[in-house]
Amino acid sequence: MSPTGVPFARLTRAELRKQVDTRAGLWLILTIVLITALVMVPVVWLSDPADLTFWTLAQAAVLPQLVLLPVVGIMAATSEWSQRTGMVTFALEPRRGRVILAKLLSAIGLGLLAVVATLVCAAIANLAGMVLRDGAGTWGVDWSLLGASTALQVVVVAQGVAFGLLLLNTPAAIVAFYVLPTAWTTACLLVAPLRGPARWLDTNVAMLPFLEGGAGAGDLARAGTATVVWVVLPLLLGTWRVLRHDVK
Repeated sequence: MSPTGVPFARLTRAELRKQVDTRAGLWLILTIVLITALVMVPVVWLSDPADLTFWTLAQAAVLPQLVLLPVVGIMAATSEWSQRTGMVTFALEPRRGRVILAKLLSAIGLGLLAVVATLVCAAIANLAGMVLRDGAGTWGVDWSLLGASTALQVVVVAQGVAFGLLLLNTPAAIVAFYVLPTAWTTACLLVAPLRGPARWLDTNVAMLPFLEGGAGAGDLARAGTATVVWVVLPLLLGTWRVLRHDVK
């Protein structure tokens, strides 16, 4: 190893490779792409032809990715511990903070590639709708909503990384990621006094105005607060744990 250590770009590429060159990682990516494509079939077949536009199809394609993409982040964070490669990784790069940052950036990179895959699937589905259903087939894009949905996908991937770092166990992190926010959202729906705080502390509620359009400064403040609680804080605690955790 050179005196300056592993270049960060090389470290990030290595972390990206780890996410796609294992059987579990590869099948996860393929599953996300396949499910996104399959979702397009009933949407094209059952929707009113007038509603078959590139943008409406792109919005439909985002939904399965928002559900599955966090697992990419979780597996990126837990790979060293579930596959027991941490000793090799941290021997080659003892500065664990750089490894954590490389994992975060590589997972976000895959999330952004998923956005591109979403647009490709929507374009193919739009063409299919024009041919098979005489759909409207317009190609207009709401750029503000596209930016908001892209930012939301980055947030959920980062949240997956945060939960993975915090728990360092893939099954536990997956369960916690899906159960805890869902339980909190359900509690807020059922208990009236929690609905006010939910606007600030529930990512599902706080992010909704950005996906609907017309979000203001107050919505941005609420989304930022929810992101701090569910993403930034777990990420900081998880980083602290990895920096102090013994590698065996």
